[in-house]
Amino acid sequence: QVQLVESGGGLAQAGGSLRLSCAASGSIFSIGAMGWYRQAPGKSRELVAVISSGGSTEYADSVKGRFTISRDNGKNTVFLQMNSLKPEDTAVYYCNMKVPIRSYWGQGTQVTVSS
Repeated sequence: QVQLVESGGGLAQAGGSLRLSCAASGSIFSIGAMGWYRQAPGKSRELVAVISSGGSTEYADSVKGRFTISRDNGKNTVFLQMNSLKPEDTAVYYCNMKVPIRSYWGQGTQVTVSS
């Protein structure tokens, strides 16, 4: 019904930047909240950033001031701009969307930050 496709992950050096994107396709009439989560090896999945349908945002304390979440409603896409990357940002990043009340997940994209 709804598929989320993520892109933009890869390798970066500490202090560098990456931009993740996640585009939804399928039977979509409206999208509510969008978010990014991440999961590092041996750890549980944690929320990184969320953006509501109205544009309000929330960030995990560990990424505040470094990451920015945004959305393009016309393209059914959510972005995560990641600056000043740290090795501890290394994880698989997943996007999530409510369409319109059901929750959908992307396949995950690997982000690796070297020292």
